[in-house]
Amino acid sequence: MYSVITVLMIIVCVFLVLVVLVQNSKGGGLAANFSSSNQILGVRKTADFLEKATWTLASSVVVLCIIAAIYTTSGRDTESDGSIIEKQVENAVDPDAVGTFPAAQPEQPTE
Repeated sequence: MYSVITVLMIIVCVFLVLVVLVQNSKGGGLAANFSSSNQILGVRKTADFLEKATWTLASSVVVLCIIAAIYTTSGRDTESDGSIIEKQVENAVDPDAVGTFPAAQPEQPTE
């Protein structure tokens, strides 16, 4: 499921980039090619469509990110509470408590 959501997110992001690149902040862009006011997609209607498309795609990216975060299970231990780092800290060995390698012990005189 996570892979499907990731692919959908990439597709939506590509569309969002394309819609933003088509827009022009000064009223140009795709709408500048329509010089007649009686076109089906006139200047104002094109700008409205691109604005609605931008908001729709941006909100869908946010929703897909939230859904992907819910379905993410990689790196998470589902059987126990706590993270991997907490387990490593709990199981860590105190360096002072570790014994030294066996060295030659001086012989003690027997009396």
